[in-house]
Amino acid sequence: MQSEIIRRIIGAYDSPIVRAYCWGRFQILRQRFLDEIGQYLPAQGQVLDIGCGIGLFSLYYAQAHPGLRLNGVDLNPKRIAVATRAAQRLGVANASYSPGDATGFKSGTSFDAVYMLDVIHHIPAQAVRPLLEEIRKSLPIGGRLLVKDVDSKPTYKRLFTHVLDLAMDPTTPVHYWPADSLVQLLREVGFRVYRHNMVDYLPYPHILYTCERIG
Repeated sequence: MQSEIIRRIIGAYDSPIVRAYCWGRFQILRQRFLDEIGQYLPAQGQVLDIGCGIGLFSLYYAQAHPGLRLNGVDLNPKRIAVATRAAQRLGVANASYSPGDATGFKSGTSFDAVYMLDVIHHIPAQAVRPLLEEIRKSLPIGGRLLVKDVDSKPTYKRLFTHVLDLAMDPTTPVHYWPADSLVQLLREVGFRVYRHNMVDYLPYPHILYTCERIG
């Protein structure tokens, strides 16, 4: 059923270029990875997708976990418009989208969980701590922040990732966090952190950080 969800999502976009991009993203974060991440989402409640892009992953989770209400935010209003149209076309009523800058995120709304998938390394390094602090405030005690990102090592995997990031967006600088440094920062902000590598046949240094607010 989940693989059918992915096919439906890709078919919900008008542009063949966008559909090709969707195919590429789902090759990088395949169903197995999405389900690995999704097992840590609550059974129901409000979930925030920071850096949602055109809505690929929130549309997946909204259909795979119908008890959730997905709220996607992205800096680019054009991407938000594309995500909104795709949700309407799919008849997905439990996903909504609005423009928002991750570097200016404020915890005015409470969420049961928050996730960021391949977003941290696209945010200026000095803006990451303030963002994590605001996310922590928006979660209840025990609420989860899920971060899927890439490690800075091994070097050949980082370089492979960097080449593809440049191909996707050559104008946006990236900062790949060493896993130990990001874990330390998450703990300093107030999360209990569990991390593990996500093994892939492609040379990506995927890491999943499962974080729970502790105070």
